[in-house]
Amino acid sequence: MQISSVGTAYPAHRYPQSVITEALKERWAGKLEEPRLLSRLHANCGVDFRHTVFPLEHYPTLKGFKQTNDQWIAAAVDLAQTCITRALEPLGLTPADISAIFSASVTGIASPTLEARLINLMPFPTNVKRTPIFGLGCVAGAAGIARASDYVRAFPTQYALLLSVELCSLTWQDDDQSIANLISCGLFGDGAAAVIIAGADTPIAKKNSGPKVLATRSTFYRNTEHVMGWDIGDTGFTIVLSPDVPKVVNENLRGNVESFLTENHLTLGDISTYIFHSGGPKVLEAMETSLDLPKDALAPSWKSLSQVGNLSAASVLAVLEGYLKDTPGQPGSYSILAAMGPGFCSELVLLQW
Repeated sequence: MQISSVGTAYPAHRYPQSVITEALKERWAGKLEEPRLLSRLHANCGVDFRHTVFPLEHYPTLKGFKQTNDQWIAAAVDLAQTCITRALEPLGLTPADISAIFSASVTGIASPTLEARLINLMPFPTNVKRTPIFGLGCVAGAAGIARASDYVRAFPTQYALLLSVELCSLTWQDDDQSIANLISCGLFGDGAAAVIIAGADTPIAKKNSGPKVLATRSTFYRNTEHVMGWDIGDTGFTIVLSPDVPKVVNENLRGNVESFLTENHLTLGDISTYIFHSGGPKVLEAMETSLDLPKDALAPSWKSLSQVGNLSAASVLAVLEGYLKDTPGQPGSYSILAAMGPGFCSELVLLQW
């Protein structure tokens, strides 16, 4: 199995972090006990710029979960078409070549699901297999690659598509001034990504362009439901974000990675690059500390965080795109692609270039 291409798409509206912060301070005037706290929290998120699906002045006009979710569906379908096209075209493929679609999002709900709506807009086969994934949050990008790889392992002459659209700005809550929500509104951005995974016997895979998926590992950490997720109510998605996230990373990541590599007859010393989800400064620092990584080992993840924010499920896919375009691994070298998310859980993918 091979990761052959990644395409990303971002909304047209892009703002410096400070502009978003000031807009939220104005929007929440009278609700913030200490407006300077919002500025301080946002300044520490490691984010310089973010895309939002709507202009900032549009958000106060959104009333209630239904209206917000309806706009999520419409915008998500548009962004999905763009990133899918950008992933397919460099390979000379079209939607008609895709046999399975795995779609991951956690910032909106649709039934029929996003990929079902796309079949009516793009020439996917009517017998394409569909697997929508909801609820995995930030880990879903890595998990989606793993599940799509499982599929083409079973069907090596086929191509699978992983799609993730996350419009995090549509989850901002006006009546939640908790620290978790203030941080969330400074950390998460809007964006979409599509990944093409080619079966080993496809013409694309035989060209040897792109990293091969050698193995995957899912790990669930018991009794950690409180660490991350959503409370879903009348106003939509309210963030659950515990300060324990870096602690869980520190306590578990190294052991998970080492045992995973041992199963594949490798050690940490064999890994050349780490393609990690841009979870936020404390999460990235915990990853660096846990694995004793050199300072620049996660530079692409830090860069992605700075330029587009944490894109939830799409975030690790955006980082992966940077590796494919700018810093592909040396032939024969190994990489680990990883993300962590609600459950709490982790997903590891072993790649060889």
